[in-house]
Amino acid sequence: MTSRSSRVTARPSSEGRAVARTQTLLKGRGGIGTVRRTVLPGGLRIVTETLPSVRSATFGIWANVGSRDETPALNGATHYLEHLLFKGTAQRTALDISSAIDAVGGEMNAFTAKEYTCYYARVLDTDLPLAIDVVCDMLTGSLIREEDVDAERGVILEEIAMTEDDPGDMVHDLFAQTMYGDSPLGRPVLGTVETINALGADRIRRFWKKHYDPTRLVVAAAGNVDHNKVVRQVRAAFEKAGALKHTDAVPLGPRTGTKRIRTAGRVDLVNRKTEQAHVVLGMPGISRTDERRWALGVLNTALGGGMSSRLFQEVREKRGLAYSVYSYTSAFADTGLFGVYAGCRPSQVHDVLRICRQELDTVASEGLTDEEIRRAIGQLSGSTVLGLEDTGAIMNRIGKSELCWGDQMSVDDMLARIASVTPDDVRAVAQDVLAQRPSLAVIGPLKEKQAARLDEAVAQTRTHAP
Repeated sequence: MTSRSSRVTARPSSEGRAVARTQTLLKGRGGIGTVRRTVLPGGLRIVTETLPSVRSATFGIWANVGSRDETPALNGATHYLEHLLFKGTAQRTALDISSAIDAVGGEMNAFTAKEYTCYYARVLDTDLPLAIDVVCDMLTGSLIREEDVDAERGVILEEIAMTEDDPGDMVHDLFAQTMYGDSPLGRPVLGTVETINALGADRIRRFWKKHYDPTRLVVAAAGNVDHNKVVRQVRAAFEKAGALKHTDAVPLGPRTGTKRIRTAGRVDLVNRKTEQAHVVLGMPGISRTDERRWALGVLNTALGGGMSSRLFQEVREKRGLAYSVYSYTSAFADTGLFGVYAGCRPSQVHDVLRICRQELDTVASEGLTDEEIRRAIGQLSGSTVLGLEDTGAIMNRIGKSELCWGDQMSVDDMLARIASVTPDDVRAVAQDVLAQRPSLAVIGPLKEKQAARLDEAVAQTRTHAP
């Protein structure tokens, strides 16, 4: 079952102290899988999913900030800040932070995306209070000292160099730049050598204070957890740090916007001495709130989501032109991408591109067969369930759902939405997405004549009227 969320604010108790408001968003069977949300005074949201049968728990804090919130001069600041929050607080050194989790056999990490950042720890259920204390301390009490900024700068520059040494990874950054140009969505999450070298502690500290306000945060915990205990521990940690002063504050709602892509038909080539050429062909997709996302998920799975997919069969199995070939979608608050990746010998780029374009054109005009849709629905349903069988994945689901949608959807409801996709739904979204003029990003040892042919290939892409 799915419960639509409503805005919940704190109200004062009879003693004059603001109290939290709690809702049950999804009611599980026998209490298993129950999702609850509490909004603390100060606007901090806490969501939990209880799974009494497991012995682990994952605790995370999501921040509603990503690389798309950066100015050109601040490019990379979100990811830089992610690193710095592990470098020490008023209570703990960097070694104290890592040692605390290591000592109980847990794991701790963080990741930065275009629209959000997440910090998390996975531990035994008995060690959940420790994980809560450590992660909350990092988010509220980090020092962000100049010496830490200088030391971590070298680490991040090495991370940028590592990415640039992996063309299969780098081509996706290049494609984002191809599609979005010099805009926040088009810039790399890691930043550039120039922007990282220019960032100092004061600017990063101001960025942290602005974007890590409790109204912009979501706390998520999953596993053998007690919701009320989690709320008490989180509240105590944030109040100790003085982070819940504004008791009348309300949570920030999900992102909205009207981002439009104006770079259809663009080709970006990076000439590099590599054994393979790395190719991404794609076009604008849809936003994460678009109801067509279920049909696009089925379409993506059938086109390039597995060994039985069209692209895998046509490019790899039948012709042996590539080892890795797949399609993917990226969805943001107000826009999205649909892309096809292939890694192949440089001499095969044109053949791979031609076949991929032919398959996209065919599906845009004719749709998929009933058998392909049936198989894709089964594959997508199975992967959805199998991908949510550990507490870390569940924490990710409920945390991201609260941050990005302000709501929760049960696994049963997700499966029902996938199963309800019809051939007409797939045909319609294929026409809407695949019939658009594509753009292309390529990294590899391409000669001048090859580059010119790629420009011509994209310019001549056939389009279809929906």
